[in-house]
Amino acid sequence: MPPAAAARCPLLRRALAALRGGLSRSGMARRLVAASAGGGSRAPAYAGLLLDAGGTLLQVARPVAETYASIGRRYGVTKPEKGIMEGFKRAFSAPWPKTLRYQGDGRPFWRIVVAEATNCTDDDYFEEVYQHYAHGDAWRLPDGADTTLRELKDAGVKLAVVSNFDTRLRKLLKDLDVSDMFDAIVVSSEVGYEKPAPEIFKIALDQIGVDANKAVHVGDDETADKAGANAIGLECWLWGADVKTFSEIRDRILTTDDPK
Repeated sequence: MPPAAAARCPLLRRALAALRGGLSRSGMARRLVAASAGGGSRAPAYAGLLLDAGGTLLQVARPVAETYASIGRRYGVTKPEKGIMEGFKRAFSAPWPKTLRYQGDGRPFWRIVVAEATNCTDDDYFEEVYQHYAHGDAWRLPDGADTTLRELKDAGVKLAVVSNFDTRLRKLLKDLDVSDMFDAIVVSSEVGYEKPAPEIFKIALDQIGVDANKAVHVGDDETADKAGANAIGLECWLWGADVKTFSEIRDRILTTDDPK
């Protein structure tokens, strides 16, 4: 039927209008589906993201030396904050004679660190410092971390924490409302290996079901994180150097390229 004749037929006009509307809604549906799949053509460039905890995902809410000094005043600690920080760094980086620094709750290691930092060996002082860092309000997430984790999870990226930490870590992640976002939480004091040991990375990859060449690790230590990850063929971005925000992590993983 010629177009002019079709225009004069009410029934055909309604049929054509319904067809056009159906096509329009179909196109809109495709656009909505594409948008919900990660912003159009954005697709994960990595199937898995491993994250270090302390110093990367978890940041102290206020400087360590300030906290040690503030609590220490009630116990006679007079060492200036600069000296506390120097002592902390010296003790934290010193070789540990045992297999693991963090065994169980990590108290033996942290007792040495606190004493070296402050010159105070009072048991009550140490316990107050230790308990302070056992609660989420002593820590904070970097800006945009929770949003980025949610976006990556929605895009199908498997998420894991891989950390040299003691048994307080799981509670801290719960306190900060991010525990449920992770498909695996691998803590050195629980698995018996500390970064840069390859085993701790392999355990995390096995738990999320992702091969090393399809994942990336983000951490803040050149040896423990970067060298350890690279040793098993796992790419690593150093926090504060290769990536400085969680938005950068998101943008490097959710790219317009095809997934690896």
